[in-house]
Amino acid sequence: MEKEKFKVLLVEDDTNFGQVLKNYLELNDFVVELARDGILGLAAFRREKFDICLLDVMMPNMDGFTLAEEIRNVDPDMPLFFLSAKSMKEDILSGYKLGADDYITKPFDSEILLQKIKAVLKRNQELQEKQHAQVEFHIGRYHFNSKLRILSINGESHTLSPKENELLTMLAEYINDLLPRETALKRIWGSDTYFNGRSMDVYIAKLRKYLKEDSSVEIVNIHGNGFRLVAPAE
Repeated sequence: MEKEKFKVLLVEDDTNFGQVLKNYLELNDFVVELARDGILGLAAFRREKFDICLLDVMMPNMDGFTLAEEIRNVDPDMPLFFLSAKSMKEDILSGYKLGADDYITKPFDSEILLQKIKAVLKRNQELQEKQHAQVEFHIGRYHFNSKLRILSINGESHTLSPKENELLTMLAEYINDLLPRETALKRIWGSDTYFNGRSMDVYIAKLRKYLKEDSSVEIVNIHGNGFRLVAPAE
């Protein structure tokens, strides 16, 4: 039986570039839907099921950042790559704050993009297949269900985003021990680049806000090494 191919949504307003990239990915066994602007891309996303989205940032009718927000509203777990000529640090950080798995500046090496796509899809498959992992954690007075992505305390619950959930799960697995920065980056983001590191710092800050209701719980930054989730022993 033939293995089902991964399906890619490519949203790119540069006709020539979009077609070349579409052809390249199809030659490497992907099924690719090419949309010419953000509105058409959103319509395609709502109409069909995709495994990953590759979004240009500067597009007519709806820019890539706005499209990413709309996609996240429909499917918070969808892997997203931004492909952009905008290389300003602020733009790149904006992409990661929207939950992008990668932000790739044009021009880029298509083979490197291909390997990054494969790495993210492989990681997602492994996470989905990981049935034996612990899903219930007690962190101080908090109860954390990583399967449902719910963090609760005193009867109040908060639903975490996919990356917040993955990061808190790793911290809980290493509770009161060092979670190496490189380990978290490679498992959740796929690589330990500078910008992925900055993205992780954003998520650490969010988790600290969620955990502030219990003063005995703290995420400690071990400078140059990683993080430690400190909580009373059960």
